[in-house]
Amino acid sequence: MIEPRTNRNLALELLRVTEAGALAAAPLQGRGNKVAADQRAVEAIRSAMAAVDMKGTVVIGEGEKDEAPMLYFGEQIGNGLEPEVDVAVDPIEGTSLTASGLPGAISVVALAERGSMFTTHVHYMQKLVVGRRARGVIDLEMPVAWNLRRIAKAEGLPVQELTVVVLERDRNQQVVAQIRDVGARIKLITAGDVAGALEAALETRSGIHCMMGSGGATEGVLAACAIKTIGGDMQAKLFFHDEKERQVAVKEGHDPNKVLHLDDLCSGKDIFFAATGITSGELLKGVRYEDVYAYTQSMVLRSASGTMRIVDAYHPIDKLRAKGLLPEQVATP
Repeated sequence: MIEPRTNRNLALELLRVTEAGALAAAPLQGRGNKVAADQRAVEAIRSAMAAVDMKGTVVIGEGEKDEAPMLYFGEQIGNGLEPEVDVAVDPIEGTSLTASGLPGAISVVALAERGSMFTTHVHYMQKLVVGRRARGVIDLEMPVAWNLRRIAKAEGLPVQELTVVVLERDRNQQVVAQIRDVGARIKLITAGDVAGALEAALETRSGIHCMMGSGGATEGVLAACAIKTIGGDMQAKLFFHDEKERQVAVKEGHDPNKVLHLDDLCSGKDIFFAATGITSGELLKGVRYEDVYAYTQSMVLRSASGTMRIVDAYHPIDKLRAKGLLPEQVATP
């Protein structure tokens, strides 16, 4: 168990990490180069994490070691001191959103006790996410209509007044059709899997009541860390395009047919989650530049207290340039 005093320090340090990632990526928003934006965010996050008091192992990252400079699975980060933790990180969740200047891109990091996070090289998961009021009423193996009626009852709403967020992909067309058959509203998102799940779990803040359909597996674990801290509910199941992908799960020791609950995705008791907006969306405001300051908005979650903090910060632009988070040759948007 991570000591409570350390918990508070880690929460603050995580906030600084995601702020660094967002501030590094923000100058490239709308400039059409998602690779460059992602690389800048990775470098900023890796540098910020090197100073954190932890012995961290990346279990949710962006690639294998030979694909550096991305934060790779198994990479050791932190300054090597206790506590020993699993690290889940997505320097830019929504690289295409950042490159196109579209809403909803965020920088995300989560920590939990070592060995507590679900790890896989399978790329996709089916997901079902709800907020606190519908906790315990969902079942991923039941039909869409069955789940939506139970969620509506828990929310005290007609099913037609539910709003369901779905990632806009061909593989989710059947789910979209079934939701529309029931008569619920749909919010289609082109990217931003973690943000979409958080909107569903924070239904009173976002107006979203549920998330359905398949999305990224790594994003699913990141989302689970956040959802567990705020009292929502989530179920997931590995999604395979072919038998080769199924065999990846089998070789990892996973049951390919198992429904994964929150404790399967993150069994930790001391969980920390931080996200900072890059481009403004419904969850968080993005980076903006005001005279001599860059503004950021972040969300920090801590499981021990159940606290959700929304943090507005102003960063002097001259100091960002000195740190390399705002290149001299790139004008502020």
